[in-house]
Amino acid sequence: MTDISGDSRLTDVAPPGYRAPSIGGDAITGDLARTVFGQVMGLVALTVGCAALGAYLGRNLSGGAGIVAFIAVFACVFGLNVASARGHEQLATGLLFGLGLLLGLAVAPVLAVYAKADPSALWQAAGATAAFVAALGSYGYATRRDLSSWARTLFWALLGLIVLAIVLIFVSIPQANIIYAVAGLAIFGAFTIFDFNRLRRSNPAGAVTIAASIFLDIFNVFLFFLQLFGGGRE
Repeated sequence: MTDISGDSRLTDVAPPGYRAPSIGGDAITGDLARTVFGQVMGLVALTVGCAALGAYLGRNLSGGAGIVAFIAVFACVFGLNVASARGHEQLATGLLFGLGLLLGLAVAPVLAVYAKADPSALWQAAGATAAFVAALGSYGYATRRDLSSWARTLFWALLGLIVLAIVLIFVSIPQANIIYAVAGLAIFGAFTIFDFNRLRRSNPAGAVTIAASIFLDIFNVFLFFLQLFGGGRE
């Protein structure tokens, strides 16, 4: 299982700066919304770049080193939440970039295998991820509905995905890789809609945590598409 679902997804609690829609006119202005959108997407782009750098630097790492990097990822997620909650935005931003770099290092050995055996799968997964996130993110951002009620359902769905991954380690099921990947895409597709909907209602104080959530959506979607296009190669 290569997704980092245990990151708590940064969604089971509202991030600092999260603002629910208000009937009394407390919604953020169009100019502020555009500013926050640009800030968040800039952070996401830089974090994706850090992940790509980590994947390149770690291409010759062993699988054991990847596991160590995954452990460090959880420390980054915890630190990012704490730093953001206390208003230490520069520290939170640094931890966000560290999160991307560490995740790149963590999956570098797996990506190196794909690059040698089936490089087209990497490009197909990247293209599919871009289209998938763009389509669902656009819907989540454009809808005027407040989707904050999805949080609890998505949390339990994510927990169910983790349980499924554990079960598949011990139980042989036909086409298990495809079933798991499709289930993962469905869940993280819903998370993508949810997080972009949060972005529509956030102010600058919540930019880093929302950027982290969207990056994790993109990262997991990419891995699930890679699993599909790569024929379930481990």
